[in-house]
Amino acid sequence: MAAPLASADTPCSPPPSPAAGDGAERPAAMSEAACEDRSSVEALDRLLPPMGAGRSPRKRTTSQCKSEPPLLRTSKRTIYTAGRPPWYNEHGTQSKEAFAIGLGGGSASGKTTVARMIIEALDVPWVVLLSMDSFYKVLTRQQQEQAALNNYNFDHPDAFDFDLIVSTLQKLKQGKSVKKTLYGANVIIFEGIMAFADKTLLELLDMKIFVDTDSDIRLVRRLRRDISERGRDIAGVIKQYNKFVKPAFDQYIQPTMRLADIVVPRGSGNTVAIDLIVQHVHSQLEERKLRWDLAALASAHQCHPLPQTLSVLKSTPQVRGMHTIIRDKETSRDEFIFYSKRLMRLLIEHALSFLPFQGCVVQTPQGQDYAGKCYAGKQITGVSILRAGETMEPALRAVCKDVRIGTILIQTNQLTGEPELHYLRLPKDISDDHVILMDCTVSTGAAAMMAVRVLLDHDVPEDKIFLLSLLMAEMGVHSVAYAFPRVRIITTAVDKRVNDLFRIIPGIGNFGDRYFGTDAAPDGSDEEEVAWTS
Repeated sequence: MAAPLASADTPCSPPPSPAAGDGAERPAAMSEAACEDRSSVEALDRLLPPMGAGRSPRKRTTSQCKSEPPLLRTSKRTIYTAGRPPWYNEHGTQSKEAFAIGLGGGSASGKTTVARMIIEALDVPWVVLLSMDSFYKVLTRQQQEQAALNNYNFDHPDAFDFDLIVSTLQKLKQGKSVKKTLYGANVIIFEGIMAFADKTLLELLDMKIFVDTDSDIRLVRRLRRDISERGRDIAGVIKQYNKFVKPAFDQYIQPTMRLADIVVPRGSGNTVAIDLIVQHVHSQLEERKLRWDLAALASAHQCHPLPQTLSVLKSTPQVRGMHTIIRDKETSRDEFIFYSKRLMRLLIEHALSFLPFQGCVVQTPQGQDYAGKCYAGKQITGVSILRAGETMEPALRAVCKDVRIGTILIQTNQLTGEPELHYLRLPKDISDDHVILMDCTVSTGAAAMMAVRVLLDHDVPEDKIFLLSLLMAEMGVHSVAYAFPRVRIITTAVDKRVNDLFRIIPGIGNFGDRYFGTDAAPDGSDEEEVAWTS
């Protein structure tokens, strides 16, 4: 059994009452007795230690991170993100799994509050907080009737779908997308009363923490929560506690304390324990940190022939003439947009010729059969890498009727030089589609590699991904082809070099700035593309 960590000299106040969950039953209709018992909430509050002056009531889907990072959330899951750095190696595959932390403990012990305190102290991007409350089995009609009468045991292991929990955590640790969950995590915090009740689930947890809170405090919190938030009466709460909650804790939850790596007495009041946990997680993340040089890798392949998966639009006098216009620094913005759109249309039409087609026969208005071709896939989806990639969407819509569109925002971290994933919106059930990934320029291939990895994590087959760009550098072509040899790369031109500022030479300049009429970046780099140089 893990030894409890030392407590702070001056204990912090316990967390406010937890949100719905922790073996929570379905809300029942409010009775007259409940209305009367609502007045007893203040009396119950007095049984708890005083709340900290600076602590506001807890809400499950909010964060108080020091750096105030962007927050993505649903009604049941929360993800904290400030831009996700690369989670894959130079081969395009995930080299390290996400670090999974399990938080166990009794109902109303303060697990979620401890989890959020860990997240706040970690202050790292892409941390997923996953609650076991999201994995209750669907109740039958009979079970629903029992729950309404406080006669269904939500604190028993059989109430949870452990197979779904295990499969979800496995995919999240591998960086995969999971339906109805949020995608992407460096750290996963999984909390629940039965977090340590399944052997397979235990094997997925890299760190196991048991939050040990006095039973009287837990009971008072549960009373206060159920009376004030669920409209229940004291008698019903006490009945359920004595019948289900306490026996379940004694039989299934408390024995799992011996499985924990760390026991945290007093929950969120034990700041010393939380600090030690955070230090350990930081050391683990440092060991898992990726260190590789994409620029050196791409340069090593530049002496090789261009890959067979690359297709360059035939350089006819018309195509070369349009390139001459858009490459000219004196070209006006209107002219630049006009001829860029023409090239985009030609590029899209050329790319569609690589889609699978099958023979089909139709009848002409003259009553004659015509042996033709029709698209053999399920659907075509376009995904643009913001911001320049979205300029290619109108050309795709013009030639593909009812095409679905997704977007990915990838920006360079100015401190690390790494591309970071900031925003993602993909159509549902994209895994069966042929996906046209669009970015107007590809210099190092860093952003394109990240975008392809995102699609693969959403189960899009590699050979169904088409990377389209108006202009690419050989460095970017080699980087993408080396990592993803089955991705089809399609462009209108390939330039030889990339300078020290990762700008394509002779190039086209910053496409987004020229197209949208914005000021160029101080370093003059092409879009969000920057190579790793760590």
